[in-house]
Amino acid sequence: MIKEKVAFVTGSSRSIGKAIAIGLAKEGYALAINSRQSESAVQQTIEEVKSFGKPVIYLQGDIAQTRDRQRMITQLMKEFGRIDLLVNNAGVGPKVRNDLLEMTEESMNFVLGVNLHGTFFLSQAVAKIMIAEQEKYPERLPMIINISSISAYTTSLNRGEYCISKAGVSMITQLFADRLADDGIRVYEIRPGIIETELTASVKDKYSPLIASGLTPIKRWGQPEDIAQAILLLSKGGLLFSTGDALNVDGGFHLRRL
Repeated sequence: MIKEKVAFVTGSSRSIGKAIAIGLAKEGYALAINSRQSESAVQQTIEEVKSFGKPVIYLQGDIAQTRDRQRMITQLMKEFGRIDLLVNNAGVGPKVRNDLLEMTEESMNFVLGVNLHGTFFLSQAVAKIMIAEQEKYPERLPMIINISSISAYTTSLNRGEYCISKAGVSMITQLFADRLADDGIRVYEIRPGIIETELTASVKDKYSPLIASGLTPIKRWGQPEDIAQAILLLSKGGLLFSTGDALNVDGGFHLRRL
């Protein structure tokens, strides 16, 4: 078992997940990085995280697949022997955005398979390990943090399956927070707003003037590092008398304004 605290960040080869992994590595965590891509395809990210001098492993796999989840957890425990923090960041949107009345079952199953099914069952498996570790090491502060979205409560009629999945992640957070509180395991949700990543590059021309005109009280695009900072606040024990809470990192989008 390694001495460093261990964080498993899903979907961490780029964008928000990569920023989270780098932020945690700076804070002294050993990292398990994950994506569906081959290790060679994410080697640059792996090397960046390794540059902070802490152990890093790559767990290739799709969290929507039972076999992949089991294999990744087995590999993590074999190499590190512990897990202190699970960040459920991996998520997908629909491959094709269709009007709500044209949404297909295939698209719904794809999005919910990763965002909801994968998040739930990975959390379930990791929670069991955390409970067992807490019995032996009660001084630790195990934690699960789910990355949802403002889409958990904001409708988008051409990606309804995504909104449904993120609303579901909010309930996953509350359920696990309730179930794991007696075991000393905190569970939180972070709701990113409009974040500047590769995935939002195609809508930059749409949202930039909306942000400038007041769509968000803080008139700028969010950055992946903004989400990473929220993770660090929680991972350092900044909200220990809280669990099941959602932390909005959205420039104030959630405010109801007249």
